Amino acid sequence: MAEAALLAAGLAAAALALAGAASALLAARAVRRLAAAAPAAGPALPASVLKPLHGRAPGLEGTLRTTLAQRHAAPFELLCAVRDPADPAVPVAEAALAAGGGALIRDPALHGPNRKASQLENLARRARHPVLVAVDDDIAVPPHWLTAVTAPLADPAIGLVTCLYRGEPADASPWSRLAALGIDWHFLPSAALGEAMGRAQGCYGATMALRAETLRRIGGFRALAGLLADDHALGAAVRRLGLRVVVAPVIPGHVMAEPSLRALLAHELRWARTVRQLDPRGYAGMALTHPLPFGLLAAALLPGGWGLATLGTALGARLALAVLVDRALGRRPAPGRLALLPARDLLSFAVWLAGLARGSVTWQGRRYRMRRDGTMIEPGQAPGGRAG
Repeated sequence: MAEAALLAAGLAAAALALAGAASALLAARAVRRLAAAAPAAGPALPASVLKPLHGRAPGLEGTLRTTLAQRHAAPFELLCAVRDPADPAVPVAEAALAAGGGALIRDPALHGPNRKASQLENLARRARHPVLVAVDDDIAVPPHWLTAVTAPLADPAIGLVTCLYRGEPADASPWSRLAALGIDWHFLPSAALGEAMGRAQGCYGATMALRAETLRRIGGFRALAGLLADDHALGAAVRRLGLRVVVAPVIPGHVMAEPSLRALLAHELRWARTVRQLDPRGYAGMALTHPLPFGLLAAALLPGGWGLATLGTALGARLALAVLVDRALGRRPAPGRLALLPARDLLSFAVWLAGLARGSVTWQGRRYRMRRDGTMIEPGQAPGGRAG
């Protein structure tokens, strides 16, 4: 009986590993097609770029510089916001904005526990242009990014434009490198495949562009300030208006700086639990994005060479994905980078398993719990009440 159970478990693991290997190759192709697609080159629309700041984000000087250096044929402004006048981001932002233009807004107003959405609400009220582009403070953008994400909004049927992103380590630490590899070899391929299949229905918070009139119709960013996944909620609200959400074929860099394994796990666990909260079935289906751990399990449980063959197939598919994605992103082959693949895959699997359990999340140094509807419960706040 025990042998039969182990064999059944081994066969199930092999099936998941082989299905995951096939999925990995399809995901690599989706990234290649996304990277090769030509982004919109016009029309150029006047735009206000809204960038909330919190602390000295990794590579902040560079991300501000790339935002200010956009080759955009229409007028645009960069508006940054801090809640605390003593925020470490202030001197960095002031220096960058003085050299390149833009404004730094100091506004402590909170409209809910989601501090990013609150800052975006404060910025949107001061924006001068009819198109608004929210972008995270750790996103480095190519020169054509602003045109690529705003030009589609000339079509009145399109209500929001977003984009995927690549990982860029802010330093040489192993944790920052592993964090960036998690973006390149897990998030980006999975999201690109989901978008290619029409199943993702994503709105990726690193970049969100929409008309100010559309934002007004859904109640502004203030309407999202109680939710952890404000980007998902924004996309859903725009779709409820009967408007389309599209992914622009431009891939900016998400600058990653993780000082420790603990910090890396906390960051990725927040993402995992947010995704599980939004789409439990889809999150369970993400098991297919982890063929290597299932291949290892099959190798341990299946007799003869079947398990080893499964493991070899899974490892080969994951290596192929890494090489093809890196090539699509214009990265040179690097054996040292590929050597981190097994560690990255096992770490991603551990995060996925941990994300299956309910629990709190940590964001900007604060710990939150989530209700089933996605609203955030602040520290010291009863599930049905207000913060004390």
